[in-house]
Amino acid sequence: MKIATTTSDFSRYTSDALKASRYIKKAGFKYIDYGFGEDFAQKVGFFSNDYDGWLKKLKKYIEKSSVKYVQAHSPMGRPLVKNDELPAFIEGTKLCVKACADLGIENIVVHSGYDSGLSKEETFEKNREFYLDILKYAEEFGVNILTENFNKMWSPETFWIDNATDLLALIDYVDHPLFHACFDIGHANLQDMPQHEELAILGKHVKAIHVQDNLGDDDYHLAPFFGTTNWDSVIKGLKDIDYKGYFTFEACSIMVPGTRRRKFEESSLLQDPPIDLKIKAEALIYEIGKTILGAYDMFEE
Repeated sequence: MKIATTTSDFSRYTSDALKASRYIKKAGFKYIDYGFGEDFAQKVGFFSNDYDGWLKKLKKYIEKSSVKYVQAHSPMGRPLVKNDELPAFIEGTKLCVKACADLGIENIVVHSGYDSGLSKEETFEKNREFYLDILKYAEEFGVNILTENFNKMWSPETFWIDNATDLLALIDYVDHPLFHACFDIGHANLQDMPQHEELAILGKHVKAIHVQDNLGDDDYHLAPFFGTTNWDSVIKGLKDIDYKGYFTFEACSIMVPGTRRRKFEESSLLQDPPIDLKIKAEALIYEIGKTILGAYDMFEE
């Protein structure tokens, strides 16, 4: 299995996915998950006024550096909440699908929606409407749309999809050949079910994974072994379902980002780790991935 990580690992340092990709390459990665969140929020990259020029820059970098963009994550949003921001979010998500096709990316993660007070049935119905609109557009490009198991929400008035059983139910309900699952390992660690059992439920629908860890009480996005996830169970599950995708990290908080750190008004020099230290931490993530996969003779360059 080949190891990848996301450009969003460096979102605290740059909104430029190309610069983030260079940092990732310096840390030892060859395969990259394109996080569209920064592009969308800052109106840069694919969301700038020069889509074709940005694509040309990326393709030139790919050719020169021999990296490959292998999966992607759409911008975060609230697709079930009708407000003035919704049309731009929907169109932005579709633009990400086109960008994936232009980069040769087969799979993009698009989160399901939720809203306070909606029942499970209402949440499924509204998500089906949202996803089918995106999927109809994706048919033109042959890009898979992946729905993800959320982190666990301790909010009884809100239903959202945070486990394999509900995730599979949504996939079956939408019922489209391009609609599948991304299994988030850190999110699954917040549940009681062993990970190999959750993976078995989703089976062939698992087209991508997010590799991250936590202490079982919050969605920290730590590196493996920094939390309580049982990685033997994870690997058993991936082997049992004959998973063919990438071992894609989403461990952007191997060092806790400045947004979670207590503030000191006189100085912020150490609010976030220096970039050279962050790159070294990124290199450690890669070595951790090699260790996990190597233990089961699954690592591929």
